[in-house]
Amino acid sequence: MTETYKDWHEHLPYALCAYRTSVRTSVGATPYSLVYGMEAVLPVEVEIPSLRILSQTQLEEAEWAQARYEQLNFIDEKRLAALCHGQLYQRRIERAYNKKARPRTFQPGDLVLKKRNMALSDPRGKFAPSYEGPYVVKKAFSGGAIILADMDGEEFRSPINSDSVIKYHV
Repeated sequence: MTETYKDWHEHLPYALCAYRTSVRTSVGATPYSLVYGMEAVLPVEVEIPSLRILSQTQLEEAEWAQARYEQLNFIDEKRLAALCHGQLYQRRIERAYNKKARPRTFQPGDLVLKKRNMALSDPRGKFAPSYEGPYVVKKAFSGGAIILADMDGEEFRSPINSDSVIKYHV
């Protein structure tokens, strides 16, 4: 698409047009139609006339203005329908997530392994272990945070999210 990284600004309008005129799954409409109340006229439709363009060109100015006014009156309904569609989409995604996700519960005294911070440089690279430990759960909170201690009983200063630990099976 681009020969050098310096001419990206020449292709930006095409990328924005594609972004604004593609239907979003979450709302079931294009951003352009939610803002302007009608679908965008693509450059291809001007060169190769479509039925929609031909029907608009045959209208007189007063008829076109009346049709446009009616479209603008329905814009609130379109936005409300997009909002409802978005809420249904969120519920569908939530159900799919909840079907797969299992709650992690830890009790004080459980042995766990803590995910390592990969930002720390390790000469072994990707062959370095992903988890470190074992650690003992000292306290578990309802929000998913846990306080860990090493095997000597020394507690960590700050709580850790339960998503970053796995149970250690001896």
